[in-house]
Amino acid sequence: MVDENPRSMDDPDLDTIGGNRQLTSDAIFTVPVEISVVLGKSELRVNQLLKLGRGAVVELDQRTDDPVEIYANDILVARGEVVITEGDRIGVTLTELVKSIYAK
Repeated sequence: MVDENPRSMDDPDLDTIGGNRQLTSDAIFTVPVEISVVLGKSELRVNQLLKLGRGAVVELDQRTDDPVEIYANDILVARGEVVITEGDRIGVTLTELVKSIYAK
C-alpha cells in the first residue's frame, strides 16, 4: 500500500531532531512521565492467585530495609528508600541514580 499523500520534510507537523528544526526545551519539559516505585516482586501460580482474598498477604522478594526501584516510563532510573511524608503519605528518598543506557 502506498501513501497517496506523502509528507515532505518541509511539512510543519514533522519534528526532526538534529535537522533544521529541533524540539525546544519548553516542549521537552512538558512531556508527561509516569513514575513507578517497585517495592518488590513475587511469583504466584494461577490457582494461588485465584485463592487470594481480602486480608491475604503476598510476600515479596525484598526485605523491609532493601532499596526500592524507581522507574520512569518503565525504565529503571533510580533506587531509594520508602519514607512517610506529611499527611501520612508514602514517598521515596532517592539514594542512587542509575546510569541510563541512553546517557552519553
